[in-house]
Amino acid sequence: MQRRKDAYYTRAKAEGYRSRAAYKLLEIQRRYRIVRPGDHVVDLGCAPGAWLQVAADLAGPRGRLVGVDLAKVAATSSTVTCVQADVLDPATRERALAALGCRPTVVLSDMAPKLTGIGPRDEARCAELVAAALDFAVATLAPDGRLVVKVLTGIDTAEVLATARERFLACKLTRPEATRKGSTECYLVATGFRG
Repeated sequence: MQRRKDAYYTRAKAEGYRSRAAYKLLEIQRRYRIVRPGDHVVDLGCAPGAWLQVAADLAGPRGRLVGVDLAKVAATSSTVTCVQADVLDPATRERALAALGCRPTVVLSDMAPKLTGIGPRDEARCAELVAAALDFAVATLAPDGRLVVKVLTGIDTAEVLATARERFLACKLTRPEATRKGSTECYLVATGFRG
């Protein structure tokens, strides 16, 4: 079943973004200034590449970005490298760091599993991806780094916040206006990684 195309979908096509998800990151950026000029960014679950497009524009020509996804994704600019790999595979971390050439200052994750419609199973898979993104960030981020992770309702958001607060100075949950109506997603925004 094809999802209904909305104003954000139409706008994304008109403005050259690979998906409507670009507007979620742009709104998070306006509120929290996550990506800064010269940043080194890893985007987990990067397909189809809209967040890479936005982050590359924000990081500018001195920035460096690596996108990681199970699917093959074409680079969005000369500052972007894409790695086809499974975030749940421990070897992926080293591949992403090798492609970036240093520790990231920002980790982004818009990952979500393919939903089966079986509530407990879907929630467990969502929780696994959130945990993987948090683990990746804690293992790789440079001091004072920043993190954005998609969290779907059904996951214990209090537990996610508590885990993030152990390693970051500030943690908030936010729901961008570009999120589809009826969607259960929100985003954890964490800043000031303690290292």
